Amino acid sequence: MDNARVLVVGGHGKVALLLLPLLVESGHRVTAVFRDPAHTDEVAETGADPVVADVARLDVEELAKIFRGHDAIVWSAGAGGGDPARTYAVDRDAAIRSMSAASLAGARRYVMVSYFGSQIDHGVPEDSGFFPYAEAKAAADAHLATTDLEWTVVAPSRLTSEPAGGRIEMANQGATSGSVSRADVAAVVAHVLSGPATIHRTIRFNSGATPIADALSEGDLA
Repeated sequence: MDNARVLVVGGHGKVALLLLPLLVESGHRVTAVFRDPAHTDEVAETGADPVVADVARLDVEELAKIFRGHDAIVWSAGAGGGDPARTYAVDRDAAIRSMSAASLAGARRYVMVSYFGSQIDHGVPEDSGFFPYAEAKAAADAHLATTDLEWTVVAPSRLTSEPAGGRIEMANQGATSGSVSRADVAAVVAHVLSGPATIHRTIRFNSGATPIADALSEGDLA
């Protein structure tokens, strides 16, 4: 996908702030959607066009209005844990609405930033504080797979603040949940958007020994 219009939801998140300049440097025109107007200048410094909106409060038609004119949507938003109600509202409900909005707006390419263990039978106990997030992400990812969008789920393991290493290990290489830098997650998302190889695939990965481009050419069909 060359010189595309890419919209990143959750544009002030830690992964997104690393992703936005990568996309701009690749020649894309980038829009970043985020909730707090105080973050406008920081987002604009990445080269992305800032848009202030609380996606948890917008319906499908309102989201589609923001999405219209874009080729690809990257969902990198999240409630950040702590409040189960908001977790479900953002990570599940708003995410699912955004998929309908992408279809309505004609933004066919959709990349979901998820996590390594996201699946319906995730195994997280109901009394765990992580349970609402695990449930919300599983529901959103499962719904995405039922849509007519050209979707990819990017599912990294535990995130770190280490510098980019440029190398990962995929689940189809035997990787189990470990850790990976946010910088490498941003690089994976940017590469996913560069071509069709990962459409309709879930990419589960850690830091590893394989260059990102080589790892993603193999894919990891979930």
